[in-house]
Amino acid sequence: MKKKKVTTDALEIIDREFFDGKPERIAELEQMRADDAVARKIVELRTKGGLSQRALAKLVGTTASVICRLEDADYEGHSLAMLNRIAAALHRRVEIRFVPLRGAKHRDAHEVSRA
Repeated sequence: MKKKKVTTDALEIIDREFFDGKPERIAELEQMRADDAVARKIVELRTKGGLSQRALAKLVGTTASVICRLEDADYEGHSLAMLNRIAAALHRRVEIRFVPLRGAKHRDAHEVSRA
C-alpha cells in the first residue's frame, strides 16, 4: 500500500477523509452539486427576469412556496415537467446532459446493454 504524502491543505485532508475510496459519498456529493446548480439557475433566471417568487409562480401556475422550495439547494424533488414549465415561463428551454461522475469507471454501451 502506497503511503499518502503528508499535507496541510485543508481541502486535500477533507477529500481524503470523506471521499477517497468512498464511491457512495462521491455520488452523494455529485447529487448535491446537481441539486444546488438547479436551484441557483432558477434563482438566477428569475431575478434576471425581474420576477419575484410570487410572480414566477403565477406564470408557472403554482404557488410561491413551490418556487421557494425549488430554489432551495437542499430540495431533491425537481421534476422535469416543473423545470419545463419554469423554463417556458422564462422563455427558455431545458437541456439535459449526462456527464461522468468524478472517479467513476467508464462502461461502454455494450457493457451497459448486457447489465
